Amino acid sequence: MSKTFDEALKMGRPPNIVQLFPNSKALIISGKFIDRAMLAKGKTITMAANGRNSFVLRGALRAAQKANSALIIEIAKSEGGANAYCAVNYWNIARIVDAACNERGITVPVAIHADHYGIKNDSDIAAAKIEIPTLFEAGMTSIAIDASHMADDKNLLASITLNEYVPEWAGLETEVGEIKGKEGLSTMEEALFLIQGLNAHDIFPDWIALNNGTTHGIEASGQGIQVDLTARIHEALDDYKISGAQHGTSGNNSDRLREIAAKTRTTKANVATALQMISWGLEVNDYGNAILDDTGNFQKVKDAGVTEPMWAEMQAYAQEQGYKGGNFKKLNLPFENKLLGQPQAIRQRMIQRVEDFAYNMIVNVFNAENTAPLAIEAVLDTGSYNCGPKAQRIEDPQKWTPELIEERAAKIDSDKGPAGDFDD
Repeated sequence: MSKTFDEALKMGRPPNIVQLFPNSKALIISGKFIDRAMLAKGKTITMAANGRNSFVLRGALRAAQKANSALIIEIAKSEGGANAYCAVNYWNIARIVDAACNERGITVPVAIHADHYGIKNDSDIAAAKIEIPTLFEAGMTSIAIDASHMADDKNLLASITLNEYVPEWAGLETEVGEIKGKEGLSTMEEALFLIQGLNAHDIFPDWIALNNGTTHGIEASGQGIQVDLTARIHEALDDYKISGAQHGTSGNNSDRLREIAAKTRTTKANVATALQMISWGLEVNDYGNAILDDTGNFQKVKDAGVTEPMWAEMQAYAQEQGYKGGNFKKLNLPFENKLLGQPQAIRQRMIQRVEDFAYNMIVNVFNAENTAPLAIEAVLDTGSYNCGPKAQRIEDPQKWTPELIEERAAKIDSDKGPAGDFDD
């Protein structure tokens, strides 16, 4: 290990990580530093890998180490919250990441992100006041407060209310426009309303996620990421120094993702479904979306991922439960221990498959190779685990009282798209 790494290890790990892992050699840092590293290189996106299973998690870490890239490991509320469908969850993901880093000698900086901490109603806000602190106690270093399911004023007010439960050193993501594909696309007016209102209350998010044409899971639409829309919104937010977070990457080809890196201010891209499918050994296209046969079923690559008997068992269980397409994600929880009980050679090929795919995406799509030293440099320049906000307050708080927020929101012309379950 280099002298700079050792110095970053001493000063860059936030208090919760130091307390949890006092003797660790894993450089787990705030998501803020990861964003700063991408900005320093320019036209660069960090992979935010949703660690739905331990194989994805380890494969992504190995890929980042090989690429010398900073990395975010994350899990969403629907994936790993109180009603999880994954064995990896909000409360154990940091421990798994720390263990994997120490096992493999991973020295690239890693942030642990609570993805899509969803707020859908007032009762969710009350529960969040209790639950969010537990996430940071368990090792999170970054969080996405996602109240995009609600009206614009309620989204903003919920985000303001819950901000006091997020440590000031932690990475912060906000969201406008629920991720639901080609309908309900985010507008410049909505994004400005959210970010200006937060700014007036001294809240300076590192990232904003938009509904810019993508969906979670298997992409059924050919629409995909609307690059021009994204660029226009990012440009309108320039004064507020906020980066973009791209969701729904599994349904977009590599050229579209390269374009979002080159033409927008995106520094974070979530990759979830693709990595899960790849770990299992399913046939995927060049950007990781599972290929379905003529009957709508997944195709397993022989001698890749899980064993053929295990895949047959997974398919049988899915059929029994009525799982189709993207709902195969619900196999993660009941099968995690069975997958961990496979022979070592099988487990290793699952990890290797994720590593190969993630490495290619990090290097050849996201342009994130050699960003690890930039994150370390940001830590050393700061001399602390807290690099502070990128922006400063420019909005007048008196113009953003709860009453005025409601009045402003009522004047926004927006289409939220169809109702439904668009989680993770």
